[in-house]
Amino acid sequence: METSSMRILVIEDDEKTARFLVRGLNESGHVADHANGGELGLTLALEGIYDVAIIDRVLPGLDGLAVVAELRRLKINLPILMLSGIASAKDRIEGLRSGCDDYLGKPYAFSEILARVQALQRRHDRTAGADILSVGNLTLDVKKRQAARDGSPIDLQNREFLILRTLMQHANEVVTRSMLLEAAWDYDFEPKGNIVDMHIHRLRKKLNSGFNDPILHTVPGAGYLMGKPPKDQPFSDD
Repeated sequence: METSSMRILVIEDDEKTARFLVRGLNESGHVADHANGGELGLTLALEGIYDVAIIDRVLPGLDGLAVVAELRRLKINLPILMLSGIASAKDRIEGLRSGCDDYLGKPYAFSEILARVQALQRRHDRTAGADILSVGNLTLDVKKRQAARDGSPIDLQNREFLILRTLMQHANEVVTRSMLLEAAWDYDFEPKGNIVDMHIHRLRKKLNSGFNDPILHTVPGAGYLMGKPPKDQPFSDD
């Protein structure tokens, strides 16, 4: 799925890294602006003209975490990819909890940054302002936490709702077990056994009850997919 041209804000104090990112983004068909510090970056982000922001964690003055936290405090729903040389699990969790949407540790390949930025744009375009998610004849009222398939209500437990919401937000894309763990359990939760598979099994039974066409598929070795998988994608309905 191709994404349209984006206007991207790069907040990075290292000039060499900033030039690398801005040049690559511009050559990929996007428009990239650069801020060399947190204060300027926050000011630009508040203008509301950007589709995605790439923010370095360690910045002079106002650091990346503080920039993100302030944007979220002000209800600025700007998709944010945080870059950092600090990339332990604890640091990634701290970054995500501050409000960024994705976190990537250095060193990184530009192709990965581009792919993540494009994924953030697709996710934002698909879910921004959407209270009702739809995949085929399946609907999910996010505010009311009510699901229905072809008008027939589906009773969901809390974690089933969180898992289903994540799957529908990424309709027709592979969602990994790790993504579902992050969506439905606390970051400090230590998974035991095949807990994700167990919840998927129960959710699948509810979604398929009374229907002959499965809508939730297992992609062996990768995760799960909600919707219609590509013809060349191996999958199962078990």
